[in-house]
Amino acid sequence: MPVRLFVGNLPYQASEEDVRNHFAAVAPPIRVAIPVDRDTGRPRGFAFVEYAEREKADEAIQRFNGQPFMGRNLAVNEARAREDRGPSPGGRPFTSRPPMGGPPRGDSPAAGPPERGFGGPSRRQRTSPRKNERDERGPRGPIPVKFTGRVYDVGDADEPVEEPTDFDNFATSLDEPDEDRE
Repeated sequence: MPVRLFVGNLPYQASEEDVRNHFAAVAPPIRVAIPVDRDTGRPRGFAFVEYAEREKADEAIQRFNGQPFMGRNLAVNEARAREDRGPSPGGRPFTSRPPMGGPPRGDSPAAGPPERGFGGPSRRQRTSPRKNERDERGPRGPIPVKFTGRVYDVGDADEPVEEPTDFDNFATSLDEPDEDRE
């Protein structure tokens, strides 16, 4: 029965051929897989190496775990099934969803497009826009007050206000004939 090994802390520049040649010192592996990031297409820093015999896999673990490879110390152990790994770092259990861009779950065309990101619908796929939700609830807090820097004193109200004497009042000047017009 084949045994699959997880190889962690793998240098990003390592290729499948490099990993295969390194692990071939114990025995030629059946398969070597280096997963890549979906968005960037770059390696994710780990690999899976599969051996046909358990003895060879155990020998590879003993020989390569903690040993340097292309400047980094490898972490080699037997790969565990997804169910045996425990909860994910976010605290949510793993789900068996198809990869992004793959076929939707179910055979019906009503299954819709695959979900993006971490499982929630994208902003365009929401049924109710957030603007309408906010309008129904009202404002979030007190209305901000703009301070202009003007200071008024109560004592200023008692003092008489002087009207400017040299004021050109257009309303009253219409009644008076303009000397320049004649």
